[in-house]
Amino acid sequence: MALIAIAADKGSPGVTTTAVALAAVWPRRALLAEADPAGGDLVYRCAAAHGGPLDPNTGMLSLAATARRGLVAEQVWDHAQPVSGGLEVLVGLGNAEQSVGLAGVWPVLGSAFAGLAGSQHGAADVIADCGRIGVDPVVTGLFAQASLVLLVSRTEPEQLARVRDRAAALSARLHGSQRGTAHIVTPLIGVVLVVGARDGAKIAGQMNDMLVASQSVARVVGVVAHDPAGAEQLVGRRRGSAAKSLLVRSVRKVAADLHQQFGAAWATGAGTRMPDGTSGLR
Repeated sequence: MALIAIAADKGSPGVTTTAVALAAVWPRRALLAEADPAGGDLVYRCAAAHGGPLDPNTGMLSLAATARRGLVAEQVWDHAQPVSGGLEVLVGLGNAEQSVGLAGVWPVLGSAFAGLAGSQHGAADVIADCGRIGVDPVVTGLFAQASLVLLVSRTEPEQLARVRDRAAALSARLHGSQRGTAHIVTPLIGVVLVVGARDGAKIAGQMNDMLVASQSVARVVGVVAHDPAGAEQLVGRRRGSAAKSLLVRSVRKVAADLHQQFGAAWATGAGTRMPDGTSGLR
């Protein structure tokens, strides 16, 4: 089982929407953690399971306070809240200023999330919404504990170029001297493209060509439909069945493909391969 971190390079390509949808359709029990240092959105977007608002003080902020005294993986559940529909979430920070005090806590949180994924009591895969990352991402300590980092991107040429370069920079930061060795390198780095109704497969192929040409270890692992109406349905802001939306149907395929490709390896700790056959061994 796994910690999966989801992030983007620049702009608002749909990281939170992708993370919520992926956690909602994940084939095993999943916990959605809002780990964006800039602050979370779910407390404003989603209602609690009891119909009222989510508690903004119970989530990443309270978990981080606990983590300073040491953290056992199962304690994560003490700070989770169920939203309408049943998904369990750790709501994010209230604002970016609160992240200043978390600088040394991200590795502890990442370790707890990874440990929860393999726990014998209350085990779950953790889907972490990490927001935007820059030159010196403060959540690198969390990324280092992940099995997979997914970079979300739209398909404009400048967005594709940025995610190509970000994948290379992130791999260098996380893998360092392990590249070119015979050791298992984690996290794997994947790209998820947010696409319109057409040409998803074609654009994914072009993006993979760009990644190969740049000698990046990252590969496209799936495409997600650009579906604003489905995103609104997903969090209860619009009537209709989110399960039938293009968004959820596309994310369900991404989740199934990831589980089929990596699920057994994550469960056993074995080496993995990217969808194009690239080995998880460097």
